[in-house]
Amino acid sequence: MTRLFLRIALFCVIAGGCPAAPTPAPDNKNGDIKKSLVRISVTEQEPNYKVPWMAGNIAAGVGAGFVISGNRVMTNAHVVSNARFLALEKEDDPKKYVATVQFVAHDCDLAVLKVADPDFFKTTASLNFGGIPQIESQVSVYGYPIGGERLSVTQGVVSRIDFQTYTHSSVDQHLAIQIDAAINPGNSGGPVMQSGKVVGVAFQGYGGDVAQNVGYMIPTPVINRFLKDIEDGVYDRYMDLSVTTFNLQNPTMRRALGLVDDDRGIMVSSVASAGVSFGKLKSGDVLLSIDNHPIASDGFVELEGERVPMGEIVERKFKGEEVKLHVLRDKQETDVTVKLDAAWPFTLQSNSYDVEPRYVLFGGLLFQPLTRNFLESYQIDDLRVRYFFDFFISDELYREHPEAIVLSAVLPDPINTYLGDFKNGILDEINGSKIKTLDDVANAFRATSDEYVIKLLGVGRPLVLERAAVEAARERIMTRYNVLKEQNLRETVNVP
Repeated sequence: MTRLFLRIALFCVIAGGCPAAPTPAPDNKNGDIKKSLVRISVTEQEPNYKVPWMAGNIAAGVGAGFVISGNRVMTNAHVVSNARFLALEKEDDPKKYVATVQFVAHDCDLAVLKVADPDFFKTTASLNFGGIPQIESQVSVYGYPIGGERLSVTQGVVSRIDFQTYTHSSVDQHLAIQIDAAINPGNSGGPVMQSGKVVGVAFQGYGGDVAQNVGYMIPTPVINRFLKDIEDGVYDRYMDLSVTTFNLQNPTMRRALGLVDDDRGIMVSSVASAGVSFGKLKSGDVLLSIDNHPIASDGFVELEGERVPMGEIVERKFKGEEVKLHVLRDKQETDVTVKLDAAWPFTLQSNSYDVEPRYVLFGGLLFQPLTRNFLESYQIDDLRVRYFFDFFISDELYREHPEAIVLSAVLPDPINTYLGDFKNGILDEINGSKIKTLDDVANAFRATSDEYVIKLLGVGRPLVLERAAVEAARERIMTRYNVLKEQNLRETVNVP
């Protein structure tokens, strides 16, 4: 056989070369993805928290999306956040189509776009959704990553199914699937396919200095929940029990609580007074089951053949639905029903998008609510401000301060000379009235008074402004610092 092979090879060389063996056609098990994939060009404008009456810088970006049922395009929320203009392109079509955001969910990093031109969908094919792929199974990631402008596909293997923090909001945790295919800028929003169906949306990954070829996709349970939520025309956000729990794997603690040795149950350590469980659950309760799913001592439940954190049961529910809990309270078993009638109201620790900064400017003093966007913009290291941000939820600071209002800047003027030392202080009172929200600030300065006595938390001496001096300086300050308006009290939504 070896001699025969050599003779054939020699003949081919002498004869000028034999025809190459035909290359096997690729297994196109995901269909003609070109009919479904969309390249999204984004023009975005960041908010300006340091000069909140002015618009921020304009930037451009690229992401991916794909056509779904109902003549809609799905993508990531972070692809279209703070967008002012969206243009969609299809493969083999030179035309650019204008799109707008129909629904956006920043807590799970998903968005749905609509296209005004009906011709856009004439040559497209909507994709269907599959289930959760198996560990070690192969998936294909489609998008428009850096390095070119045409469709790109990479393949990887499912390596982990777990709860992960979604970096877009920075605080929300949901089910996520890890794959060993790289997720690069431009891949975001693209479909992750297996056997012709979407099993996820590419959305985040590690940089090369942290981990090589580690990417994450949003799985279909999260996608389906988002699509179900928006069916009534409103996105209500994720529901949450708003409790903290403690695993009960320690045998001694279990015996002290009156639990049998069956590795079931976790203990409630705190119940947020602003959450839906307040008045229903209490510290010390042991949660034995949720919606008839036994809760293991590590906080996991069996759901659709997978062990997932107990919170996944609640994550799949919607506003107005109920959660049924079997509870051990004071060594007596009882049933508790919690209605999910509202989402968690205090979101200052999460990133916000598509809204203008809120503020009040009075006498050159700029007051703003404490938020993650605000804190990252100013890079404040004041210990009191950091405490209010870091422990706002756990220490229930929201009970006295639903909004922590910070004196963020002083625009120098003769009427506020020597007040720079008060910067970064948290408002406590204005003329004896407690300040709990930004509306309280506006109302206090709107009230008629000869002078305004402003007290900050932990500061012994107050700031004092004379009303007549403030009125005389208003036009001067606004002109000098190009102030367009002196306050913005509402979160004006800006989406294309």
